[in-house]
Order: sequence, then structure tokens, then C-alpha cells
Amino acid sequence: MFTDESLDGVDFQSSWKKQRHLENSQTQTTEISYLDSSIQSTETLDQEVQTVAETAQEFRLADGDDKALAAFLRIVEPVVCKALERNIRSHAFDGYDVNWAEDTDVVKCVHILTEKSLDKSMQCTQLSWNRTGSTIAVSYGRLDHQDWCTHKGVLCTWNLDRRGINSSKADVAVDVPSCLMSIAFHPVKTAWIAGGSFNGQLSVWDLSQEDEPLLASSGIGDDSHREPITQIVWLQNPDKPSKYLLVSTSTDGRILIWEMKEGKRTIELKEGFLLLASSLPAGFMKGGRSRGDKEMGVNSVSYANDDPSLFLVGSDSGGIFKCSMNSRDPVPTSEVMPSVPLYSPVTFAFEPHNGPVHSVNCSPFHRNLFLACGIDTSARIYSMLEARHILSVEPGAGYLFSVQWSPVRPMVFAVTSGEGQLLIYDLQRSRNIPVHSLQASPEKKEVFCLEFNQSQKQLLATGDADGVITVWQLNDALTTQGAREAEALADIANSVLD
Repeated sequence: MFTDESLDGVDFQSSWKKQRHLENSQTQTTEISYLDSSIQSTETLDQEVQTVAETAQEFRLADGDDKALAAFLRIVEPVVCKALERNIRSHAFDGYDVNWAEDTDVVKCVHILTEKSLDKSMQCTQLSWNRTGSTIAVSYGRLDHQDWCTHKGVLCTWNLDRRGINSSKADVAVDVPSCLMSIAFHPVKTAWIAGGSFNGQLSVWDLSQEDEPLLASSGIGDDSHREPITQIVWLQNPDKPSKYLLVSTSTDGRILIWEMKEGKRTIELKEGFLLLASSLPAGFMKGGRSRGDKEMGVNSVSYANDDPSLFLVGSDSGGIFKCSMNSRDPVPTSEVMPSVPLYSPVTFAFEPHNGPVHSVNCSPFHRNLFLACGIDTSARIYSMLEARHILSVEPGAGYLFSVQWSPVRPMVFAVTSGEGQLLIYDLQRSRNIPVHSLQASPEKKEVFCLEFNQSQKQLLATGDADGVITVWQLNDALTTQGAREAEALADIANSVLD
């Protein structure tokens, strides 16, 4: 019924697809030519130089008579020792110094620096030299705020060692959201600098990084300052000697110690202190003018050179206090911080100024002496062993804003005034009259800051209310320590014991 059947296939042409024809043809391209040639090739040549071969000489101790040498020393030793003891007591060469260079008697201005792009209202708030002494940094802001800060601060630096320095344009300029009130170069890393703003923010920049110089910042929060930062100090970390801590002071009365976390790009609070009005000497708070639990603004801080746990603060109430980093006395106030407790650092109070203290500075040559100046127009020398001041200088040049000891002359210090003057005192020559009175502000505006150069000892810089920085070259008399000068300073310190 069913059978297998195979049918032949049937081919037919498509009604829509056409057959394609292919043909080879050349395109319109030109022939590429190649040429080999040597470039910047050099020829080398070996040639002997005019050197003379030296034969190595064998080192050999000369033969000597040890017994004869010992006998000679026994004879001359008493005579030499007697002469040395007599020389120690002699005053024949007092005041004599060997001078290998030509003397210069004039203190001269070597640079006047301004940043022309800044708003004319910007003031120079603080200065800092870097570790090598080649670069001067300037913080710009305003010190006369009556309310919120609406300005933008600037950090500027000039390298004075470079050729063709532009005195009207900074080498580096870093913008800051609010007025920059204080700065301090790192003691070791020449490009690192810390700055404190009007809004209480603490920042660290690496000026060698042009694109993004900001290394770390504290931010603005419960752990930060609530008012302008007045001064910054780099302090060696006692737990990690190769690292440094940051100390910041503010008009909110807080003295905060920070640790920078480079990897996190943050600055973390480590510990804190609070300065209260109760630390003032008895009888200074008159008429209930301030309560004992009220915070006192800190305007200046200075650490002792031989003891990093000891520091001095100058307050806006006029008080000057000796403080300790080891203090753990609780503060009798409701003021608290979320991450660390606040302690009272004060261990001793000195005779206060009659008005805010703008600057304090420990002597680099005597452990007990320090300087202070303020709005009462006086600069004073204190001893840490006595509440009353040892010496007071009143230049009659208006308010005094900054005072600092010379880093090379124990008896020399400088102070700046509200009438635009830089006054340099040499206590060996006079205790009342400055040896140099210089006009440090072209328009006779307030000179808010001064800074001796710790590396290039002949340089000193000042900054005024017009934002003008003046760099001075000191003369030889101000940069060469005299014979027994340190002893003369010690005599001043010992006068409190008489």
C-alpha cells in the first residue's frame, strides 16, 4: 500500500536577488617612501687627564720615649693648670671680640613685600619663617571684626633666596574660606605649614603640592574652636619623638592639642585645657566685672625651651599665667567637649597688664625669663619665680602688639607698636631707650607682628595693618653676642632674689 519514492530537485532563479560581479582595481594612494637617518648621535673619545699616580703611604706611629714624655708632663702640668685658672679669673679680654668681617652699623630694609591681588582691607595677622630661613609666610585677615567674618583669608609665601623675587606677587598663594589669623611652619618639613582661621578651623598645607596643598583639617564641629585661633605651635610628641603635635589657642579660652592623621587627612583632638577668670590674681576682678567660671580669651602662648611641658599664656583680660601640660585639675564650669575632658592648666599667675596681653615670649638664653607686652603700652620682663615684673619699658609709641627675644643676643629684644614702629632694645646699652627706632609701616599703621629668622640670624620681618611685610637686615652689633652677655642676663634674672 505504501512505497518509497525519490523525486529530483528543481532549481529556479530568485526574483529579487541579483548576481554580483567582482573586479580588482587600484585605489588612489601614493607610494610611501622610507628614509633612515641618525639623529643626535654623539662620538666618544677617551683621553687621559693630567693626574699623577700617588703611592699609598703606610701609616705608622713614630717611635717615642713614653717615660720621657710622662716625666715632661709631670713637670709642666702644674704650671699650665695654674695659668689656665688665672686666665679664667682674668677680665683682661672682657668686651673684646674677634671680628672677621667688616662691621655694619645700619639696620636696613632689604625687602618690602605686598600681594597686589588682595583686597586693600586685608591685614597681616601673623608671620612665620620656614626651617631653612629662606621663605617667609604671611597670613592675611582682619583683627577688628565686630561680627561675623565675611572675608576670605589668604596664605602667601615668598622665597627670598630665589633670583628675581617679585615683591608685589607672592610665590605661593592659598585661599582660605575665612580670615586666616595665625600660621606656623613645621620645625622639620620645610614645605608644611599650619594655619588657624577666624571660624576656628585648623588646617595643614603642603606648599610643595601645587594642585592640592591641603594635607589635613580639623573641620568645624563640637571638638573645634568656637572663636578665632590666635596662635599655633608645633610641639614634639613626647610619645613619638619623630612626630609633632599641634597646639592651638583661641579667644574662646581653649588651649587644644591636636594630632595630625595624614592617611585620614584629618586633625584629631588629643587633649584640651580651658582658661577661666578664676585663675586671675585675687583682687583683680573688680566690681564683679567677670565671673570666676567665665572663659578668658588666650591671645598668645610661648613654650619654655628646656621643658616642653611648661608654657606661658597671655590673655585678653590682661592676665599672664604659667601653665603645665601635665595638669589634670578639672575646670569648675559646664563647658565640655565630646571627645576629651578639659583641664585647668594654670599653676601660677603673674602681675597682670592693664589691658589685653598681645604677646608673650620665653627667653632662649635663660630658663626663667620671659617678655610680655600689651595694650597698656608697656613691655615687661618677668621671672617665672616672681609674680611682679623685673623690668618695664614704655616706649610711648602707642599700643604694643608683638615682642620677641633675639635668637643670638641674650640682651636684645624687639617690639612693634600701634604707631608703625619697630623698636629694638639692647639692655647692655640702655634699659629704657631703644638702640634703633625704625618706621616699619610706610603709612604709619599698626605693626601687628614681628618674627626673627632663626636660621639666617641677620633677618627680621614685620607685618602691618595695610598688609605690607618689611624684611630687615640687622647690623653686626645686633647679631654678634658679646663677652659675658649671658651672664649679664642671668644677673637680671637673679635680681629678683636680692
